[in-house]
Amino acid sequence: MSITNENAIAQPVGTTLERYIMRKQAEFAFATGELSQLLRDIALAGKIVNREVNRAGLTSIIGAMGQQNVQGEAQQKLDVEANIRFIRALTNGGEACAVLSEEEDDIIHTGNCQGKYVVAIDPLDGSSNIDVNISIGTIFSIYRRVTPVGLEATREDFLQGGRKQVAAGYILYGSSTMLVYTTGHGVVGFTYENSLGEFFLSHPSIRIPASGTTFSCNEGNWFDYAQYVRDFLTQCKQQRMSGRYVGSLVADYHRNLFTGGIYLYPPTAKNPQGKLRLLYEGYPLAFVIEQAGGRAETGTGAVLDIEPTEFHQRAPLYVGSATLVQDLVALAPVEATPA
Repeated sequence: MSITNENAIAQPVGTTLERYIMRKQAEFAFATGELSQLLRDIALAGKIVNREVNRAGLTSIIGAMGQQNVQGEAQQKLDVEANIRFIRALTNGGEACAVLSEEEDDIIHTGNCQGKYVVAIDPLDGSSNIDVNISIGTIFSIYRRVTPVGLEATREDFLQGGRKQVAAGYILYGSSTMLVYTTGHGVVGFTYENSLGEFFLSHPSIRIPASGTTFSCNEGNWFDYAQYVRDFLTQCKQQRMSGRYVGSLVADYHRNLFTGGIYLYPPTAKNPQGKLRLLYEGYPLAFVIEQAGGRAETGTGAVLDIEPTEFHQRAPLYVGSATLVQDLVALAPVEATPA
């Protein structure tokens, strides 16, 4: 067999997440390996959750648990499964001294008091859509702790503010499973190869288009939206933009990140502070979008500039292509929405 034919047969499979993290470790502010391990732990739990999502219809883990989480939302069986998987992976990895989850009321101490990092996570965003086979996801945010190493983490470690994140990202469980993250040096994407059980680098430099033709929001709340939001949406429709909304934040966000567009979750009468959680939805997605060249706003300022005061704090979110977000913000009156 000729060398040419051998090359045609044995094509390289690409760069694994493991190799990529090792190569880029020097870019981390504290390049001693702990943050690299955290990303591996999150990827491992993501692989397990991906397996459970893919076989959900064949097992007994779809549907509601019959109870509510700390947010007052109906807890799905897969919510509980994902929560356990991520907490277990972060605990066993040894680098996270504490975890804050959407599914838990308070800090989860891992027992790793020597760990230098804390993780805020939404283990399974959009899990109610699993019953109808719509893409769902995991959102995570990583901080370097501010309390002394050796002691248990406290609320100060989690309430540092969005600008203090050292890494953030999400995992999308869809037609393919993708891990997208940033450590403050741009945004990269990895696609999961099921037969090999590995994430491979598929998008080495993700940049959101400056504008787009898609808006994503729940128009069923139209009459609860502030006038400036309705004015913006009217402009979108006059420009014949497409409305795309599936009710899974990660899915809508991911589409707009790659094709250009804007995602909106404004305040409503029911949720005057907004509905999305700041620490494990707003902050991480804002960090990613800014690193990809987009914007994330509340109507009165950048999402990453909001001062956090509580673990399950909520905030409005307008996130996506920079031009579209700017067009919306330009219509907002002063003090339009609470930041």
